[in-house]
Amino acid sequence: MTDLSFSIPSPLHSRIEHRATEAGYADVGDYVRDLIERDLEGAADQTAWLRAMIQEGLDSGISPETPETIIETIISRRNSARD
Repeated sequence: MTDLSFSIPSPLHSRIEHRATEAGYADVGDYVRDLIERDLEGAADQTAWLRAMIQEGLDSGISPETPETIIETIISRRNSARD
């Protein structure tokens, strides 16, 4: 395991210690490691979602409609939903 050192203001350190204890972590290091792991997992999930959305867009093909017609359709649907 590699050590990582950084400085944080005392008030923030106190809040982190309190939160780690409150959440049942053994120490601040465990709490910070968990936060980092969850952040990295979330980033991977977001990347996978974005790639899937890009692929869905590519798979849907090119619309024969003009951008103006598409925008007018969206506005019309939105206005109809409000009524």
